[in-house]
Amino acid sequence: MMNERKLTVHNYTNLKDFFNPVEFNAAQWVGMAKNAGMKYITLITRHHDGFSMWDTKYSDFNIMNTPYKKDIVKMMADECHKQGIQLYLYYSLLDWRREDYPHETGRTGQNSARTGKGDYASYLQFMKNQLTELLTNYGEIGGIWFDGHWDQTEPEGSKDRTSRIDWKYNEIYGLIHKLQPQCMIGNNHHLTPFAGEDFQMFERDLPGENKSGLSFQKASDQLPLETCETISNSWGYNLSDTYYKSDKELVHMLVKAASLGSNLLLNIGPMPNGKIQPEFQDRLKGLGEWLKIYGESIYGTQAGFIKPQAWGSVTKSGNKVYIHIVDGKTTSLDLENIPVKKIKKAYLLKDKNAVNFSFKKSKLSITAIPNTTEPDQVVVLEVG
Repeated sequence: MMNERKLTVHNYTNLKDFFNPVEFNAAQWVGMAKNAGMKYITLITRHHDGFSMWDTKYSDFNIMNTPYKKDIVKMMADECHKQGIQLYLYYSLLDWRREDYPHETGRTGQNSARTGKGDYASYLQFMKNQLTELLTNYGEIGGIWFDGHWDQTEPEGSKDRTSRIDWKYNEIYGLIHKLQPQCMIGNNHHLTPFAGEDFQMFERDLPGENKSGLSFQKASDQLPLETCETISNSWGYNLSDTYYKSDKELVHMLVKAASLGSNLLLNIGPMPNGKIQPEFQDRLKGLGEWLKIYGESIYGTQAGFIKPQAWGSVTKSGNKVYIHIVDGKTTSLDLENIPVKKIKKAYLLKDKNAVNFSFKKSKLSITAIPNTTEPDQVVVLEVG
C-alpha cells in the first residue's frame, strides 16, 4: 500500500497509531492452520514498509509502539511450539522507510521522500541485529523466508538481472546457520537458487509455470520446492476483492503442486482487527476435511513419473503411486512407460474399493473409474 499509493515515510508512520488488532488470537490462528492440514506457518515479521511485528531494539517502528503493544511474533512462536507446528519467518530485505537502505537504486519505494544517502554496511548490520533477535528469542525456527532482492534488479524476464548491490548473503546466511543450524533459508528473488539457500520458492506459479510473469527460473532438481499463492486475488485484506478460489480449485492447486514435488504455501491476509475473514476460514476448513481423507496422497510424497495432464496428475510415496483424477469426467485411463515392474493392486483411496486394471509391458490401463463430483478421485497403486 505504501508504495502503490506513493505515501511518504512521514505520512505512513501515522498508521502505527491506529494499529490495534484486538481480536488477534494466536491459539485460534495456529489451531485453524493445523485443522486445515498445514504443517508449518510462515509469519510476516517485517514487510517492505519496515514495520516490525515484534519487540525489537533496533527500530522504533514496531508493534510495541502501537496501541496494541503486544509481541505477535512471540505469541505465534509460543503457540506454534505448543501445538507442534513449525514456524517460518518472512523477513523483507528491502525497506521503503530506512534512509540507509540503498533506496537510490531500488525500483520501488521512490515516492517515500527519503533524502538521505543509502549506506548498505549500516543496513546490513541492522538486518543482522534483527535476525539475531528473531533467531535467539523465539525458540526453534523452521526457516527464514526472504523477499525483496528483486528491488535491486531489472524486472523479471530481463536478460541481465544482476543485483545492483552486493547483499553479502554469505554473511547473512552464515549468521542464520550459526544461530540455528537446522533453520532453512529461502529467497524470493525469482532466480535460480543462490549458494546457501535450502529451498526454492515460486511466487504465484507452480514450478515450471510462468503465468505470473515472475517465474522465468527453472525448478531445482536438488532443493525442496515451494509455491506461494493466495485464496483471493490479494495478499493483504482487501474489501473490494470478492473473488475467492473454490474448495475444488484449492484442492487442484494443492494436488498439482504435490505432483510437481512442491509444497503449497497458502496466503492468509488477516482483517485489521486480527481475525481471519469467514471466506478464508471456510476454505481452510474445506481443505482440512479433504486432507483427512486424502492426505496420504499428499504428505511426504514425491513428484510423479509424468507431468500434470488435463485429466490430473501423479504423486508417489514408498511402494504406492497415487493417480489423481481431477477433471470429473475421466472414467478410464491408459498410461505408458510406467517405471515399475509390478502392480500388486489398485483401489480408491477414499474407501479402499478395488479398481479394475491391467498392466502389460509397462502400460497401465485402468477401467471403470466411478464418476464423482468430488474435486479429486484418487486411485492408489501398490507396486513392487
